[in-house]
Amino acid sequence: MTVQVAAPKPSVLAQFHALTKPRVIQLIVFCALIGMVIAVPGAPTGAQVMLAAIACLGIYLVAGAAAAFNCIVEKGIDAKMKRTSWRPTARGELSDTQTLIFSAILCAAGSAILYVWVNPLTMWLTFATFVGYAVIYTVILKPLTPQNIVIGGASGAMPPVLGWAAMTGDVGPEALILFLIIFLWTPPHFWALALYRVEDYRKSGLPMLPVTHGSEFTRLQILLYTFMLLAACLLPFVYGMSHWPYLIVAVALCLGFCWYAVRLLRNYSDELARATFRFSLIHLSVLFAALLLDHYLI
Repeated sequence: MTVQVAAPKPSVLAQFHALTKPRVIQLIVFCALIGMVIAVPGAPTGAQVMLAAIACLGIYLVAGAAAAFNCIVEKGIDAKMKRTSWRPTARGELSDTQTLIFSAILCAAGSAILYVWVNPLTMWLTFATFVGYAVIYTVILKPLTPQNIVIGGASGAMPPVLGWAAMTGDVGPEALILFLIIFLWTPPHFWALALYRVEDYRKSGLPMLPVTHGSEFTRLQILLYTFMLLAACLLPFVYGMSHWPYLIVAVALCLGFCWYAVRLLRNYSDELARATFRFSLIHLSVLFAALLLDHYLI
């Protein structure tokens, strides 16, 4: 007879760390860093490197605060979904009070760092992103409209703008181009996930597009957005922010994303939706890495 041993309960520190959604935060900081790098012509000075590091820390803390606040608001929904039922708030391992205090401390610390050691514009833009994600998207849009991802995607697209503002003290057109790329990338990325998690979303009561409009309509929207994303990804080259190496990588990645979307529309399977979701993560990471390398190598 085999005796099953229960997995050890994570430490309180590990539970608080999980609230910040580390994988998501890493991508946010990476995208902010791209905005910082593009904002600085040539190799950065030691002072600019230090400024970028401080800005990344501040953005990391405020983004973590938004993620933790999201866990409070959605703990009931998270408990119903297999993908999120492990979160400490959903399992009742951390109370709302503990999580709220943790979120407030992170937000206050990150905002103070950005205001004092970076600049007030970056602090206010980062705080506005916190409000946009934690309140406008999570509390208002997500439970009310299937366009939640589209409208709420504006918050998720802000990191390059924050990075640009941190280094320059303003928001240039280059930052807005990077914003547009992430804004158009977000819907097909999340809708691919929602397609193979549709029953989870149905049980949770969230009006995600596959629940309200069906799989075929969602797959068509994914295809249309990948076409728009392809056009947006050409803008850094057209505007003069990048050169041929970036363009080659961007076109290859976007055509790959479009090909996944075409296959999804023609012959859907959960396996293909998962593959599309995974490719979308590769798409954004490699695209911005190519932009980074192009900036320094050419």
